[in-house]
Amino acid sequence: MEIGIIDVKGKKLYVEYKNLFENRPTIVFLHDSLGSSQLWRDFPDKLSKETQCNTLIYDRLGYGKSFPMFTHERKNDYMETEADVLNTLLDQLDIQEIILFGHSDGGTIALITAAKYPEKIKAVICEAGHIFVEDITIKGVADALHAYQTTNLPERLAKYHGDKVEMIIKAWTEIWLSDRFRNWNIEYLLKDINSPLLFIQGENDEYGTLMQVEKTISQVGGAAEKFIIKGAGHTPHKEVPELVLAKSIEFIGQIVNSRKI
Repeated sequence: MEIGIIDVKGKKLYVEYKNLFENRPTIVFLHDSLGSSQLWRDFPDKLSKETQCNTLIYDRLGYGKSFPMFTHERKNDYMETEADVLNTLLDQLDIQEIILFGHSDGGTIALITAAKYPEKIKAVICEAGHIFVEDITIKGVADALHAYQTTNLPERLAKYHGDKVEMIIKAWTEIWLSDRFRNWNIEYLLKDINSPLLFIQGENDEYGTLMQVEKTISQVGGAAEKFIIKGAGHTPHKEVPELVLAKSIEFIGQIVNSRKI
């Protein structure tokens, strides 16, 4: 077990690596655009217990208990860069058999990582990820920015991110609301994803339509399935945790038991 700050090419990241099961895969949890390791709550531990898999949870630079971002300014390929950071972290920890579980931005980073480093990634669970920008996404980000400016959202986020809240809000909203990001698209990478994929999305996701799901599963190189949850929004693992947990356990069990891992 390893918990604490790890230097990944100059980026000081907070990491929780629970290596409890010998010769079993590791589920890597990738948080959303305002998330952190703490905000996963007990979901990783429950999934780990039921699947007998190890877990790696970390805060990306600027989030949670990690060190602050160097700047709030982001390039269009910022999530591709995060996939490279993850790859380096996995090398440093010498983790070989990997299942990715990413939510929102984390889901997108999971897809990119599976495409760029297919030899490492054995399966992907993508929850509410994005592969292109939609009008509903822009509206969702704009609404979140308005909530940040008019409600107690800053105080609530500060419980998890401390004095880094303003920086992560600027980093997230400025890139997604910019004209230059409107044409961002990672569909060209999907053909390189050969590992099994489970795409989970709430039917009422306020940040993306089901086209995100359909276009993803139709273009990946490996086997893919979707799990659309009626009535759920952007965070099914919090809104209906038992449903997401049960489906994830089933998906991981099929992969492990079929000796794909």
